[in-house]
Amino acid sequence: MLKQHLQFKLSQKLSPQQIQLMKLIQLPTQAFEQRLKQELEENPALESGKEESDALDDVYEDTYDDSADSENIDTEEINIDDYLSDDEIPDYRTQANNYSAEDDDKSVPYAAGTSFNQYLLNQLNTVYLDDQEWAIAEFLVGSVDESGYIRRPLTDIMDDLAFTQNIYVEEEKIEQVLKIVQDLDPPGVAARSLDECLIIQLKRKSQKPSIELATSILEKSFDHFTKKHYSKLVQKHHITEEQLKDAISEIEKLNPKPGGSYSGNTRMIEHIVPDFSIKIVDGELELSLNGRNAPELHVSKDYSNMLEGYKNAKEKSKSQKDTVMFIKQKLDAAKWFIDAIKQRQQTLFVTMSTIMEYQKEYFMTGDERKLRPMILKDIADKIDMDVSTVSRVANSKYVDTPYGTKLIKDFFSESMKNEQGEDVSTKEIKKILETVIRDEEKKKPLTDAKLATILKDRGYPIARRTVAKYREQLGIPVARLRKEI
Repeated sequence: MLKQHLQFKLSQKLSPQQIQLMKLIQLPTQAFEQRLKQELEENPALESGKEESDALDDVYEDTYDDSADSENIDTEEINIDDYLSDDEIPDYRTQANNYSAEDDDKSVPYAAGTSFNQYLLNQLNTVYLDDQEWAIAEFLVGSVDESGYIRRPLTDIMDDLAFTQNIYVEEEKIEQVLKIVQDLDPPGVAARSLDECLIIQLKRKSQKPSIELATSILEKSFDHFTKKHYSKLVQKHHITEEQLKDAISEIEKLNPKPGGSYSGNTRMIEHIVPDFSIKIVDGELELSLNGRNAPELHVSKDYSNMLEGYKNAKEKSKSQKDTVMFIKQKLDAAKWFIDAIKQRQQTLFVTMSTIMEYQKEYFMTGDERKLRPMILKDIADKIDMDVSTVSRVANSKYVDTPYGTKLIKDFFSESMKNEQGEDVSTKEIKKILETVIRDEEKKKPLTDAKLATILKDRGYPIARRTVAKYREQLGIPVARLRKEI
């Protein structure tokens, strides 16, 4: 049986311009500069810098009668004065007191990234290897990840050498060449496991009793070491607690990620450029937007002159009409981009200003325990914007504060009730938890159950499993792994 019915569906579609504006808002300062550069390259009607003062006053005063040329221009009406009028902000500068003076600092700070694999290959050039050994060594170096490890089994590497390089060798030969690669710097590189990485580093050190003991512990009792079963280590290796302490001290000096000090395989490390700055001036908070977000932009004078020439022409050909249509499109795009930047700056400043006022107590003191519970909707409601807009600002922007550069989203947190029924930030609880663990007696670390009891005594009644969750979010291991001799 065929049924007919009507279904009404309410949907909202964003225009391409709105989508582009959202993308602009999401961009942090450095990415925004790249986007601005791209737009300037692609649209000749958009120019940066201040426009010359001799504006086209005569053209602005004229009135163009579109109907006079209706026979020659059979497309949509084009009111050229819309593109020449002074009211359409052909020259636009968004500089105001709320922008920091960083306009001259246009360089993008990057840390020069060196190819880690190339660094290893350069060292291999100083080692005598025959053609087959060089090919194996080169393949092994190519298998080193950015942490400095070779994670793949040698049997897999042996198969790959056979299929991709036409090199047929036994696993023992690969192991032999691997030892050569493991002699390269940094110490511990090309290890296949954490214990092998640490042992390689120890064997490169000047030998003394504590290092010899540390090597023995890693070779024979790595599992006991990682689980901090100190009593078993003392018993198994027939040593005193003081000797064990010295050996562990040697191990703690080692680098578990020998590739970590390098920028990785051709990867560039980008430094953070704060998008905002908050200062305390005369006891009051002062917010400024990074000056790089306030570019000087205006519509090209040359393009305005083209329109002036078209308006003054007695006869208007088809090619002239096509040119004017092209100019119109470019001017539309230029004016929209200028207006979008203005909206971006207003959105960023209003959003961050509201966050600053909401968390005023924190910004005045730097005490994370003063952070109020705050979710995206709290700010969105105050500035009458969508939650997604606030999220775009918070997730990708940094603010320079008297207490360091902070990611804005870190100021947001859920809330819970204390014993007085007041809302407190989960960040406040985490900060107290962190302090309690820092001050604990390391020979007898506090269990999650004990931590829950301590927090309850301080007025924060939370369950043990919640303590465990917060502890894990803080990157703090369980009590057993925090134990020290």
